[in-house]
Amino acid sequence: MELSIVAFFFILLSSKALAFDQCASPKSKSDGSDLSVIHIYGKCSPFTAPKPASSWVNTVIDMASHDPQRLTYLSSLVAQKPTSVPIASGQQILNIGNYVARVKIGTPGQLMFMVLDTSNDGAWVPCTGCTGCSSTTFSSSTSSTYGSMDCSMPECAQVHGLSCPTTGSVACSFNQSYGGDSSFSATLSRDSLTLGTNVVPNFAFGCINAVSGGNVPPQGLLGLGRGSMSLLSQSGSLYSGVFSYCLPSFKSYYFSGSLKLGPLGQPKSIHTTPLLKNPHRPSLYYVNLTGVNVGRVRVPIAPELLAFDPSTGAGTIIDSGTVITRFVQPVYNAIRDEFRHQVKGPFTSLGAFDTCFAATNEDVAPAITLHFTGMDLVLPLENSLIHSSSGSLACLSMAAAPNNVNSVLNVIANLQQQNLRILFDVANSRVGIARELCN
Repeated sequence: MELSIVAFFFILLSSKALAFDQCASPKSKSDGSDLSVIHIYGKCSPFTAPKPASSWVNTVIDMASHDPQRLTYLSSLVAQKPTSVPIASGQQILNIGNYVARVKIGTPGQLMFMVLDTSNDGAWVPCTGCTGCSSTTFSSSTSSTYGSMDCSMPECAQVHGLSCPTTGSVACSFNQSYGGDSSFSATLSRDSLTLGTNVVPNFAFGCINAVSGGNVPPQGLLGLGRGSMSLLSQSGSLYSGVFSYCLPSFKSYYFSGSLKLGPLGQPKSIHTTPLLKNPHRPSLYYVNLTGVNVGRVRVPIAPELLAFDPSTGAGTIIDSGTVITRFVQPVYNAIRDEFRHQVKGPFTSLGAFDTCFAATNEDVAPAITLHFTGMDLVLPLENSLIHSSSGSLACLSMAAAPNNVNSVLNVIANLQQQNLRILFDVANSRVGIARELCN
């Protein structure tokens, strides 16, 4: 199944008619599924706020400013004991809004633009009557297939902030606070979820009735993680535990890439690395990063800083919601220092980027190669460098993870994934990566 993805930065097209065509939903294909996925800042985004900053690099810097919170959240999760993933996650998960999918909920289907997140399992949408929600809400009363779930349902035990009596059977309600200034309350519900022309019946999600704070994606979230409440798990054999995406460059304001659910249409020839499973955080897509090259130089990194350790959550994940790749501090410092050694200086900082240099020196900038078990990924130059709005500076587009007690996680983020086909094959426990022009 193909899904159009529209990136969010400026490439001018001269025709309004062409712009309209770019935003139109693709026609359904013979496999029965096809839907649009749009960057929240894209030309075709339905959201009027927030708007991009004065330049695309400033917008990326602003988006990346939320990464430390997300990394802290992900790191705190991997240190927990084995548990079911909650329907409602913390602020850091909800604070991402990079890509949204056009989906329909209910019968007849009601269009919603839900954030996609590979590191989350839950799903939730704002419902009619919600206090503090956006103007677009799901009307459960007009869906013939809607039903709330009561406290006796096993799924109810998987939500946090649960409000259920010790006896009797009432609707499964829960409250979730996060970040100290945002929260929502919801009812665990079931309804039909339509993706293109495919229908996932009895899909469990949180029906939000009140929101406090400004960090909640306005039309909800759809988790693409690998836990029991994720889309892959709830869709059963429909997608066979397989999906892939190709994200266009941040600068591609109109052009579209694709997200494909299911084994049909996936690359037949693609380099893969084993998908690792952490029982302490089963939704995350762990891979085994074994080393990093800067140019021809293998960066000296202690193996224990890259090693996968389920007990602590240490290792490397691939994540769609983090903006720039983050390495634990010693790993990042080693990569940065070797990069600086080869490029020379002087160096300045720009937002999250601490290794910026005169763009005239860009021709000597070395390629960054990520070594995984069974697969090497040479990052294209546009995936390893970012430029100032004036074009006078080029910056190494990576950073260190937050330096706290749980900072053991390396995250390969969406800026480094652009114009690559990323395949998640849970059924065969592998992740594949191939070059692809996502335009």
